[in-house]
Amino acid sequence: MAADEIRGTAHGSAPVPLSVLDLAIVGAGSTATDALRTGVRLARLAEARGFHRYWVAEHHSMPGVASSSPAVILAHLAAHTDRIRLGSGGVMLPNHAPLVIAEQFGTLEALAPGRIDLGLGRAPGTDGATAAALRRTDALTEGADDFPEQLAELTRFLDDDFPDGHRYRRIHAIPGPVQSSAPGGVQSPHRPPVWLLGSSGFSARLAGLLGLPFAFAHHFSAQNTIPALDLYRESFRPSAVLDEPYTVIGVSALATDEEREARRQVRAVALSMIRLRTGRHGLFPSPEEAEAYAFSPMEEELAASITGNVVHGTPDEVRSGLDDLHKRTGADELMLTTHAHRGELRLRSYELVADAYGLPTA
Repeated sequence: MAADEIRGTAHGSAPVPLSVLDLAIVGAGSTATDALRTGVRLARLAEARGFHRYWVAEHHSMPGVASSSPAVILAHLAAHTDRIRLGSGGVMLPNHAPLVIAEQFGTLEALAPGRIDLGLGRAPGTDGATAAALRRTDALTEGADDFPEQLAELTRFLDDDFPDGHRYRRIHAIPGPVQSSAPGGVQSPHRPPVWLLGSSGFSARLAGLLGLPFAFAHHFSAQNTIPALDLYRESFRPSAVLDEPYTVIGVSALATDEEREARRQVRAVALSMIRLRTGRHGLFPSPEEAEAYAFSPMEEELAASITGNVVHGTPDEVRSGLDDLHKRTGADELMLTTHAHRGELRLRSYELVADAYGLPTA
């Protein structure tokens, strides 16, 4: 697999390529339709301004997040964009049969050739009860423990290279490479590059041992970022995919025209995360709701931790924060995820970041 399908190009004064992670946030007073339409506008904006890739993440049973079906969303985005890479950040592999994922992303590759990334995680992307409903089993630990085997099976479906005698030797993921070997076949043998995603050391080490690109969830596991990246780099073995490590970190970032507005919005981010972590799922709150909410002392402490991990403020402040994060982590790419109650604020944030770095305007 060509390395340039993984590595991006930095534009303007950005230290590394910039990308987008979209959670399809549904704010109070809006709908999933609103969130997904904002996603189309954001993907077009990201493409026009030189962002390298646009990923969506699998979440379930969360009213404020409309990204339960990444493959469906990516197919829609592929129809509304031309150049930007599109992918999952990620698909939670233990929730699905590997053949299903190979078929879905083979279909996406056929729809948008050379533009699809397959990012994989081993967490459920939801609570245990929902994960059990998705998998139709209560043995949830098996899914995480079996992740390397599931990954190997998925890769063989993608490459159509099960060995002779394997029980799946005669099963093919369609669309896929087997179509090029059929009589008269002209199907491209190309398949999406596989990424491993993580928020701890397990996937970091596995990605390194397999020579795969690695994306780390700094936006919700900042304390583990540098140890995980170090572990990935130390474990890395060159492969047919990469000759040297390649790392992306997800960064929560919000730029606004006025610093005060950034603080108001990030307070709502904190309230949303506190509710999520305490099982009070709901739509993403407005800043007004966050201002009226009586945070307990423990919640105030948690809110300070959450807001401290969001790069926010004026465009210059956000640029400085991102530059500092790059210097501290040595990440090869920064993937920005912006949480805000209204879609217009999210779009504006990415515009301001693009302007701050002098990214292309068309």
